[in-house]
Amino acid sequence: MSNEEEMDRVRRAQQGDMDAFRSLVRDHHRRVFHVCLGVVKSAADAEDVTQEVFIRAHQNLSKFQGNAKFSTWLYRIAHNASIDLLRKRKRREADDFDAMVDTHKESSFDDAFMQAPLGFDPRDEVRRQEMRKGILAAFEALSPAHREILILREVEDLSYQEIADALEIKLGTVMSRLYHARNNAQAYLKEHFPEFVQEFDGGE
Repeated sequence: MSNEEEMDRVRRAQQGDMDAFRSLVRDHHRRVFHVCLGVVKSAADAEDVTQEVFIRAHQNLSKFQGNAKFSTWLYRIAHNASIDLLRKRKRREADDFDAMVDTHKESSFDDAFMQAPLGFDPRDEVRRQEMRKGILAAFEALSPAHREILILREVEDLSYQEIADALEIKLGTVMSRLYHARNNAQAYLKEHFPEFVQEFDGGE
């Protein structure tokens, strides 16, 4: 779908066309879910936040002027809603931030992440499962900010400028955060899954 077609649906949604808005939700639900999941880590919480994102988006449609892509505007809302949840978690002091990845998460997020340009082509299914486990473990070890930046860049393929717009941070901050996220993930893999790193480096 072209940007012009999407903007047409946005304009119709701003005029009260619920069918147009529902079609926008369908098109962007998966991506928004992944962004939220990268921050909050729990699939159940990510789904709740995703619903909150689209509620906020609908309530604030009139404020969208089209200066950025609609998806970028949604990512900004998703970021803010996810951070709000983390703050609530800290106040409750009841959630285990390091909970194991549940079945829904494995069936949704990891498949998308494995399709990102990670620099290898896992042909053997057993090896692929081992690589998946290592990559997800490295991803889980990152901070929320680093997980989020990797999702936006590697999974959603946003440009540096689009990420800066979505997170409302400077371009230099995007580059720095992405650099550290990749380095930290690689360091984790070197420590816990050195055989994978050797394959990424061409067997060196």
